[in-house]
Order: sequence, then structure tokens, then C-alpha cells
Amino acid sequence: MAEDWNQDVGEAVYRSRDPIKNLRIRVTLQRVTPAIALVQRVQEEDANRGGLELQALHNNPEANRGPHPNEEKEEVVISWQEKLYSQFEYELYQNEAACRTPLDHQYYQDVLSLERGGGRKNRRIFTYTDHDRYTNLEEHSQSVTTSLDETPTFLVERMANVRRRRQDKRQIDGVGMWHRFITWKPSDDFIRSNHIINTPVQTMYIMADLGPGGNLGLREHEHVLCTVRVDANGVITLKPDVTGTKGPYRLEVEGEKRQLWRYTLQHVSESVQKEEQEREQHIYKDLYSRHKEYLNSLVGSDFEMPPAGTLRVFINGEIVSAQEFEYDNLYVHFFVELPKNWSSPGFQELSGVTQTCRTKTRARDSVAYFCYPFNFELFLSEEADSEGMHVLTAQTWRPVELGVLTELKRFFIGGSPELEDLTYVRVPETFQGQRLSRLGFRTKSSGSLTVRLHCLHHSRSFLDGRSLRKRMQSVLDHLGHSSQQSSIQNVLDAFQRARRRMQQARDSLPLDILNTSKATLEQSTA
Repeated sequence: MAEDWNQDVGEAVYRSRDPIKNLRIRVTLQRVTPAIALVQRVQEEDANRGGLELQALHNNPEANRGPHPNEEKEEVVISWQEKLYSQFEYELYQNEAACRTPLDHQYYQDVLSLERGGGRKNRRIFTYTDHDRYTNLEEHSQSVTTSLDETPTFLVERMANVRRRRQDKRQIDGVGMWHRFITWKPSDDFIRSNHIINTPVQTMYIMADLGPGGNLGLREHEHVLCTVRVDANGVITLKPDVTGTKGPYRLEVEGEKRQLWRYTLQHVSESVQKEEQEREQHIYKDLYSRHKEYLNSLVGSDFEMPPAGTLRVFINGEIVSAQEFEYDNLYVHFFVELPKNWSSPGFQELSGVTQTCRTKTRARDSVAYFCYPFNFELFLSEEADSEGMHVLTAQTWRPVELGVLTELKRFFIGGSPELEDLTYVRVPETFQGQRLSRLGFRTKSSGSLTVRLHCLHHSRSFLDGRSLRKRMQSVLDHLGHSSQQSSIQNVLDAFQRARRRMQQARDSLPLDILNTSKATLEQSTA
């Protein structure tokens, strides 16, 4: 049968928790000769037509000739970031004068070691690692679409210039990394240039030199067989995917003679032995249990309870907005006064000041959105039921002082008369009489303030009452079956006895009395 080529050359994404250094890929490269291609084509026709004499082809020595071990077929097992030199690199780094960077000098030493050891093990298949120049240039020249008329956008150009693997880090005065957390007035170019992905990625290319047998080492004959990318999260991207049970990949080369190559990619990483896998799972399980114990030690097992006979209330509030005030740039200075039987911890501050907020026009009203959070912890000596969330809207007023000078002062420089004693808004603390007179005190209605409160009640009595109800419920459930069954049986027995007595009395009555009773019974039933 003719060979079934693998047409799926897209990316495949995997996730692994194992070290990436354990990755092994077997690459098999073979050139398909014209005679072999002819045999495959005739086999396809033979399968479609039902029969064809292939004796001439079998007797052809060219068709029966197997591939040359050094020229026609090559198989190499490649590890992650393993450097296999091409013919061009092997000849280049034999000359120390061509070395300009520390990486070039390292490759020079490697090539000398290979020369002393008998040469390189590969011929056509070689690799470009994460540190090679080809990897940087290849990332810059990648296209986004398959269109030949693709015009790169601004984002594509920016992404092409990003060094995604090793990010440059600089220090300011030896203190540490310098970051500008807030840019108050970002420009359009700043927004576009920062809208890019910058995930650290390591890349490796598995290449093949598909030039003529006596003319290897030319850059125009280099072709990518597989691209392997690994990020810091253990995500492995292969393009194309390993062949597995699928057919080989097809690669055609244009030149003086059109050549056809086939290659396969096999995942040959060593599998973890059962004993090692169990030991690894045991280590992970022990690590998770230790981490759980550590978290439990931080949290503790004892839940903090309020004193007996008291109710703890947590209030998480928010000053949402203020509206209908005369001027702009508003702020709120608030105080919390506790009623009778309420108290708070000594460190608790029962006052606060919001930020200054400008107003916005919403549905013909000037609204200032504060969104200012606050929280209080209070104690009540008497229990109360939790009411959850509350949204309150308070109407405000302000003292008024008569006179044009006061209004001019308030209009130009701001400010208005204030209360010396804030408890004067209700009954002052210094008042001892029975009637309070505010004659002569002038006020004026102002805007309204919206406040949202979330209340949480915490009391030992809640736990005690819940446990008592559960115990009572368990007792009722335990006793309910027998008592309920006996009650139902008693009702059924009584009903049967009453029915029998009615039947006996009916049989003993005369006919006319029986008819009257029946009519009366039917009327009463209706």
C-alpha cells in the first residue's frame, strides 16, 4: 500500500510537571527516491483497479535497492537543548578566528572535542538551541497568518521585537528592581506598546540539511523539522506534533532535482518506573500533608468566641455617594455614637474622614461617588437577630448664620458655621432638664448621604441554641417512628369499630326508618 502522509502540521500543547531535561525525541529522516515513489503510485493504482503486474518493477534493480545508510536515512535521538552542529557550524567553529562571543568560543571547544573523539554523530539532522542567533531571528520573522500578502500590525511588530526568554533586569542604585506602578497620563503609544504578552519561553529547533550529498553546509538547504517551546509553567508546545501512530511528515525540496523527504518524530523519553512513581506520589502526599499542617498552625483550631452574654457585631460599611449639595469637592467627616448597652474595643476609632471627591451630573443631579469603606467591631450585652445588609439614606442640614457677609464668605472661600458640640443634633450630653428649646437656632436643609452597611452577628448563644435544637430534633426523630405508627394504628382501629357498629344498627332498623336515615345521611354528607 502507498504511504499515508501526515497532513496535520499544526501545534500541539502538552503540560508536564516533570523536569524538561528528561525530554527525548527520536527523529528519523529518509529520502524517498523516484523509484520508491513510482512503486507507491503503482500500488495505489493497483489497489483501485484490482490488479496489475508488478513483475517488471520487482525485477528493476533501482527499485529494489535499499537506502544508503549514510546518505538516504538518518536517525538521531535528541535531548532538550542538546546542541547538534550542522555541517556549516562544524566547519565554521573549527577556526578560532571566527569566534567573537563567549558562546562562539564555547562552540569552538566543543567542536575540538568532537574532532578528537572521531567527529559528530549526526550528518543532516542538527539543532538550534535557545542561545543561538537563529532562534532570535526566527522569532522576529514569524508571521501571524498564512496569507502571502500579510501586512504586520503595530502589535505584531512589537511582539516580534520582544525577547521572551531572558528578560533584562536592571537595578537602580543597587536597591532593587525599579517599576513605575502608575502612569498618570498614558499616551496612545504607551498604551499600545505595553499591550503585549511577555511570558518567558525557551525555544529549540530541530533542523535538517536537505542539500545534495556532496554539497552540505549551505544555509538555503536548511529546513525546520520541529519547533519545541517550553514556558515556566511546564507547558510544552510542539510544531508539528509527534507522529505516534500517524504517518510520516512529507517535505519537498525544489532545486535542480525535485526531492521528496519523509521524517517522523517519536517521543522516547524514559518512562518512570513503578517504584519511582510510587515514591514520588508518597513524597507529594507527605509534602501536601506538611503544608496543610503548616496552614492549620497559622489558623489555629480554636475559634475565638465573644464573652458569655454578649453579642459581637462586625459592621463593614461603605459611604457610597452624596448628592444634591450646592458646591463641588465634597468630603465627609463622620462620627459613630454608640447607644446604650453597646461598646467597642479600646483601639477602635469611631470616626473617619473621606477623601475629597468631585461631583458628576447624573439625571440632573450632582452626585459625588466616594466608595469609602469603613468597618467597626461592636459588642452588645443583649442578643439581637442579624438583619444582614442595610442601605440608609440620611438627609442632612447645616446651621445658617444670617447676613450677606456670611454668604459671600461661604461662596468665595468656603466654610459655614459648625457645631461646637456634635451631640446638639439630638439631645446634648450636658442637658439636664426636661424640655430642650432650640429657639433662635437656624438651619437649612442640604443634600442627602447614602450609606451601605453589612452586619455580622457573632455570639456564643447562637452556637448553644443551635446545638440544643439539634439535640431536640434527634430525640424527636428517635421517638417519632414508634409513636407515629401507634397513633395511626389507633385511628384505623377506631374507624373500623365505628363502621361495624353502624352496619349492625342499620340492619336492625325498619325499612321506612332506614330510607329516612339514608336520605338524612346523604343530605348531611352533601
